[in-house]
Amino acid sequence: MVDYERARRFMVDNQLRTSHVTDRRILAEMGRLPRELFVPESRRSLAYIDDVQPLGAAGSARFMPAPATFAKLLQLADIATADRVLDLGAGTGYSSAVIAGLCQAVTGIEEDAALVAAATQNLANLGLRNATVIPGTAEAVSGQRYDVIMLEGAVDTVPEALFDLLAEGGRLVALVREGSVAIAHVFVKTGGKVAARAEFNATLPSLYAGPRPVEFVF
Repeated sequence: MVDYERARRFMVDNQLRTSHVTDRRILAEMGRLPRELFVPESRRSLAYIDDVQPLGAAGSARFMPAPATFAKLLQLADIATADRVLDLGAGTGYSSAVIAGLCQAVTGIEEDAALVAAATQNLANLGLRNATVIPGTAEAVSGQRYDVIMLEGAVDTVPEALFDLLAEGGRLVALVREGSVAIAHVFVKTGGKVAARAEFNATLPSLYAGPRPVEFVF
């Protein structure tokens, strides 16, 4: 039988800390939350390996990011306790669950209806009242404003419409492909304009489950 508490400690000490994740809140949340409950039952023993976890039905392109990559991207967002966060590509809700421990409220969006149902149940089971996962695309929250937007997968470009969802001073964190590599970027909105800052190379599958959309679809 797998000792999941030990696996979580190992993940924090040997994946996150060694990848320069220093935010104690992130380390605490990821060391506390049962990641194994967010993956398919057949893969629970593999929940804490430093790799992406496939989600959904056979042939689905949906996934959960690898722990270290997710934690490093989350650290870039510098989430404050009063922040409202949008989590794009929430899958079964693990990313939103972690984020919920850092902010005032997080809204996850997931295009796979079955994963939305799983995420909703997972968040309810954990008693996380400041986290929700809704079906569809970012178009579902058009007109809202968020202090932080997280993209849980790689993109070729960040749709301009997503920047419209950022509040003043807001940060959008995305892994953007540049040629043969993908680079983590932080986009900050100041005075109505958005400036980008490149941080580190990383690897994740595409956020998009199908052909690249022009605007909100992912």
